[in-house]
Amino acid sequence: MGKSTVAAMFASMGCPVFDADAAVRDYYRSDGAAVVERAFPGVVEQGAVDRDRLGAKVLGNASALSRLEAIVHPAVAERRVRFLTEAGAVGRRIVFLDVPLLFETGGDGSVELVVVVSAASDAQRKRALRREGMTPAKFDAILLRQMPDSEKRRRSHYVIDTNGALEESRAQAAAFVRAIVGQPGRVRNA
Repeated sequence: MGKSTVAAMFASMGCPVFDADAAVRDYYRSDGAAVVERAFPGVVEQGAVDRDRLGAKVLGNASALSRLEAIVHPAVAERRVRFLTEAGAVGRRIVFLDVPLLFETGGDGSVELVVVVSAASDAQRKRALRREGMTPAKFDAILLRQMPDSEKRRRSHYVIDTNGALEESRAQAAAFVRAIVGQPGRVRNA
């Protein structure tokens, strides 16, 4: 959809951004590697979780995926709380949480505003399949876990449409930040 690209745009405007995917990658390269290896033997290589090996064990296996989420989600939540605490300590009024599956995991209940980054399904597929390690089967398995884009749009407070040029998406992101900065009160996270 362009979620990470838009998150980078927010960061370039001076807004702190918590990247949940980066937090997972960090966890897989640090203390989490041993924990994940105990639950899924054979997934660690050179001290870090090999995401392809792990994916082969959990994609399409609801029980294994639930076990993995029970390990990873609390670790990422700790990192997110630390990020929010640090941002609050320095007086940041606005922060962004770049979180996949926000609605699907009920995470939308812990934020004040939800911004959905959206693109047409053909653009989404084309972008995803350009990523290293992504296959059509893996992409389809990921889509099966996600809420339909139309429902995400309906439930969000703001939608950034990434079907056009990057400049158009950047303008939408900037307009959102200007609107939020102008709001009275304290917005903790968006």
